[in-house]
Amino acid sequence: MSKKIVVITGSPRKNGNSIAMTEAFIQAAENNGHRVTRFDAAMLNVGGCHACETCFKTGKACSFDDDFNTIAPAILEADTIVFTMPVYWYSIPAQIKCVIDKMFSFCVAGKDISGKECCLIACCEENDKSVLDGVRTPIERSAALLKWSMAGEVLIPGVLNVGDIEKTDGCAQAVRLAGKL
Repeated sequence: MSKKIVVITGSPRKNGNSIAMTEAFIQAAENNGHRVTRFDAAMLNVGGCHACETCFKTGKACSFDDDFNTIAPAILEADTIVFTMPVYWYSIPAQIKCVIDKMFSFCVAGKDISGKECCLIACCEENDKSVLDGVRTPIERSAALLKWSMAGEVLIPGVLNVGDIEKTDGCAQAVRLAGKL
């Protein structure tokens, strides 16, 4: 069964390690017949949530008109949401964090977005896989809050420089993740 998949990236490095895994995932998903829409958060204008709680009252997800208003309708329509990112200072990069924070708008507006699948593709510089907990835990908790099921995770430690991902099985794991959907 073909799915609508939304991929949201959080890396500003166009040729970075998390992007390499993202591209491997997208190609495999499309080869499997899924429709993929990709948003590169680092290249978009998404500001932080202002907690004004006027979400969807203007007909848009956010009253502060930025690129989240392009992402939100895609999330609403998607079967699967995939977050991809590097770890920055043991946490989620700011470039994608604003998108995640603005998903609060669905809760404020009472939008039922339950039943979706969620995936995480992430990497970090250090060899200690627990460093990835700084992105894994918030994504898993967000999925639980939104009543999404975690369909899979690709968590790759030990990659810093562009191309380091090729020394791992990260891209192959991303392909396998796409095959599970």
